[in-house]
Amino acid sequence: MFRLSNNLVGILNFITFLLSIPILWAGIWLRNKGASECEKFLDTPVIVLGVFLLVVSLAGLIGACCGVSWLLWVYLVVMFLLIVVLFCFTILTFVVTNKGAGKVLSDRGYKEYRLGDYSNWLQKRVTSGKNWSKIKSCLIDAKICSDFHQRYLNDTLTVLYTRHLSALQAGCCKPPDSCGFTYQNPTTWDKTTNVTSDPDCNAWDNQSNVLCFNCNSCKAGLLDNLKSDWKKVAIINIIFLVFLIIVYSIGCCAFRNNRSENAYFSGWKHT
Repeated sequence: MFRLSNNLVGILNFITFLLSIPILWAGIWLRNKGASECEKFLDTPVIVLGVFLLVVSLAGLIGACCGVSWLLWVYLVVMFLLIVVLFCFTILTFVVTNKGAGKVLSDRGYKEYRLGDYSNWLQKRVTSGKNWSKIKSCLIDAKICSDFHQRYLNDTLTVLYTRHLSALQAGCCKPPDSCGFTYQNPTTWDKTTNVTSDPDCNAWDNQSNVLCFNCNSCKAGLLDNLKSDWKKVAIINIIFLVFLIIVYSIGCCAFRNNRSENAYFSGWKHT
């Protein structure tokens, strides 16, 4: 007779199996129906996650409920590797988000974000041409600057300066203050002949799909968002890590039960 640990592993993996189906379906839908580069960027990771959860949950379900020890052994090996990877990722998250913060500006409601203030590891992964092209597509699709334009359309420059803008709004939707451009509206600025060493001033364009999306300040704003989000993810990872360790421990008990029962039935047959 199966013991409690086998039943628990079976129930947990059945729930995981059910969850993997909509995840896999979502990935396939994004691949076939995705209208933008941003949506297509997500399809492969979602499909891989769905397939991984499907295969692992089936291995755990069959191994625990049907007494297939080798499948349960594979399941435990994968779980152990997942725990190690998640632990390393959590440590990495805390390390790479320990550096960087927006600079407070006098008489401004928002901060200034500089790319060099953030982790080199994060910088390399965000600023590479291929990755940034996809990220930029996502930012445009999210209508961050369109919403920014509509919300502050009637503001004068003095009023706009007092607004508490998000890191992405301050970095991607308006030129840096150091450029000294002439203000028309939140996303329309007339370039001046002032000489500046800031490359973001040359990267600025009033077209809605350009603006400052190619600016270092925009990339820095994204990194600031990532830093904040990753710290939240790290906390969730710790909780998930504890959960995985508990499931892994229950799985080890189920594996031991399988081996004991297999040994018992083998001995019974020989007698």
